[in-house]
Amino acid sequence: MVKSIEAKGDTIEAAVENALQLLGLDRDDVSVEVLKNSKSGFLGIGKEPAIVRVSYSTSPGERAKSFLEGLLIRFGTPAEVRMTEDTETNTISMELSGEKMGAVIGRRGDTLDAIQYLTNIVANRDEDERWRVVVDTENYRAKRETSLESLAEKTAQKVIKYRKSVALEPMNPHERRIIHSALQGNEAVTTYSIGSEPNRKVVVALAGSEGQQQRSGGSGTAGGGKPRRRRRRSGPKKEYAPGQSASAEE
Repeated sequence: MVKSIEAKGDTIEAAVENALQLLGLDRDDVSVEVLKNSKSGFLGIGKEPAIVRVSYSTSPGERAKSFLEGLLIRFGTPAEVRMTEDTETNTISMELSGEKMGAVIGRRGDTLDAIQYLTNIVANRDEDERWRVVVDTENYRAKRETSLESLAEKTAQKVIKYRKSVALEPMNPHERRIIHSALQGNEAVTTYSIGSEPNRKVVVALAGSEGQQQRSGGSGTAGGGKPRRRRRRSGPKKEYAPGQSASAEE
C-alpha cells in the first residue's frame, strides 16, 4: 500500500527532511513530489515555505507493527515490538516485551487474542492475499498449547476411567483445534464441539458413546441427555373373575 504525507520547510530539502523525521524513514525509502517552491519575499514580507508530498510503501507487517505499538501505548502498556514477515507462508509474527505483559495477556489469553484479532484486521486491509498475524509475549502461546495438550490427555483418562463424557471450558477456535488434535490418535475417546461462540466448548466422550451418536444424527436428546423412558401408569392393579378379561369389562 502506498501512503503519502505533505510537509513544509524553508527549502525543498528542509521540507523533505521534516517529512522523513515524521515518518522515521530514510531518503531512499520515499519518493518526493514538489507541490510548491519556497518564496523568499522582500525583507521577509511575502515569504512562503516550500511544500512537498512524500510517498512511501508499507507492508502488512509494518502496518501491523505501527498499529500495535500505538494500541499498547493507549492501553498504558507500552512494549517493544519485534516483527518478522514470512512471505512464503504469509505469516507475520509479533513478539512483545515490556513490564506489564500480564495485563496484555489477560485471563487465559483473552486480551492477547483480542489484540491479535484487531492487528489481523489492520494488516489485511486493502491486501489481495490473506496474511496471518500471530501476536505473542513471554512465550505464552507455546506454554498455553502445552497446557492444553496436558489437559486433553488428563481429560481423556478421566473419561475412560469413569465412562462419562466431560465438557471443557469455553475456548476459541485455535485452542479447540489443539484439543481435537491432541486426542486424534486416541481410539478410546472422541471429541466434538458444542454451543455457540464465544461459549463454544469441546466435549471429550467415549468412542461410540451416545453423545457421539447424537452429534452424528443418532437417537437421543440434544445436549447429551439420556433418552426418556415411557412412564408406567400408577394405581392399584385390577383383579378379574375367572374367565373375565379386561376387554370384556370394557
